[in-house]
Amino acid sequence: MKLKIIVSTALVSTMLGLSTIAKAENPPQVQQLLQTKQGAGLNLTGVNLSGADLGNADLRGANLNGANLTRANLSGANLNGANLSEAKLNGANLNGANLSVANLVNATFNEATLVGANLNVANLKGADLIGADLREADLFRANLSAANLRGANLFKTNLNAANLFGANLYGVRGANLTNAAGVTR
Repeated sequence: MKLKIIVSTALVSTMLGLSTIAKAENPPQVQQLLQTKQGAGLNLTGVNLSGADLGNADLRGANLNGANLTRANLSGANLNGANLSEAKLNGANLNGANLSVANLVNATFNEATLVGANLNVANLKGADLIGADLREADLFRANLSAANLRGANLFKTNLNAANLFGANLYGVRGANLTNAAGVTR
């Protein structure tokens, strides 16, 4: 009888996606990342790294889908080609970070600092960047369709060929939208 209950519980857990497959919650993997700052290609889906110091970390191609990076230090980090869709980066420091070709769909960057960040060809569709500091950031050919940039600081930000169709630009500061697509002139 006990064996049937255990087998049934394991089967139901697996079907519901509650299996014990090692993911980013695996403390040794997270500890290794925090100590070495080497995380290229890691599956860090849903990990909680809120407030973590990942300055200059190598996270190229890492999967951070749904990760909580609120108030994390990612200054100078290499997130080239990383998946940060649905990630929470509110108040995070991404100054000088490389987010080129990153998937940032529906990510939240409210009040985050991205001064001098490289977001070339990044996909920020539906992202929240309310009050974000994007001074001198490079958003060349970035997809910002349906993004919320309300109150963002875009002083000296490169928006050349960026897609801003449906983006909320209310109250943005310092923006040069001359060659951006989707902006009503």
